[in-house]
Amino acid sequence: MAEADDRQTKDLSRYLLPGTHRGRTTDAVTDALREAILDGALSPTTWLREDEIAGAFKVSRTPVREALRRLADEGLVVKTAHHGTTVAPLSLEDVLALYVVREDLEGLAARLAAVRCPPGLVAELDGIDAQMKEAAGRGDTAALSKLNLAWHRALRDATANSYLGRFLGQVEHAVRRLPASTLGYKDRAEEAVAEHEAVVRAIEARDGEAAERSARAHMRRAREIRLAVMLGE
Repeated sequence: MAEADDRQTKDLSRYLLPGTHRGRTTDAVTDALREAILDGALSPTTWLREDEIAGAFKVSRTPVREALRRLADEGLVVKTAHHGTTVAPLSLEDVLALYVVREDLEGLAARLAAVRCPPGLVAELDGIDAQMKEAAGRGDTAALSKLNLAWHRALRDATANSYLGRFLGQVEHAVRRLPASTLGYKDRAEEAVAEHEAVVRAIEARDGEAAERSARAHMRRAREIRLAVMLGE
């Protein structure tokens, strides 16, 4: 296990953006570690040793220590007194808790987006769904996952609510850590696009209640599929 953790740590350098400005080292290290965790390069329960991370990034231990503190505040790592820091684990209970919160937040985002319906939003969401249909036809799950995140970000941004945006950003981070995209499950990709379209049509009609209802149904179905994937059904 220790050897596997060491290999993961050594591969971190590719996540640090080149040309980091002096004075922004801590931010750069935080961003790099966050992305490595969200990308799955640092898997749950991996030990994060300050000296090894500092060596991989070619920085001192000070920005690494601060970065780990920030990521602990975000819930991405767990710091244990006298033991060290590990990537936060993901249990079935964590996933269930995530989707309970996500259903409420995505429903609210859809309702607010329908109320505001800024110019170009409907076209943007429809355009992403069209790309998702193409990706589904190719069986490209990786592209589907990225496009799905883009669709939900567009909905989030349309609310123009910084607090909701922040909470949904944290939800997105948690979702990205989940193994195996649900969009590769049986006919889920086509089903998800149809659920997206129900939300978009409600937004287009400026029907906040219908948009929220459809978004909540979308999240409930996503939770069902996620559990099926995790349980190997």
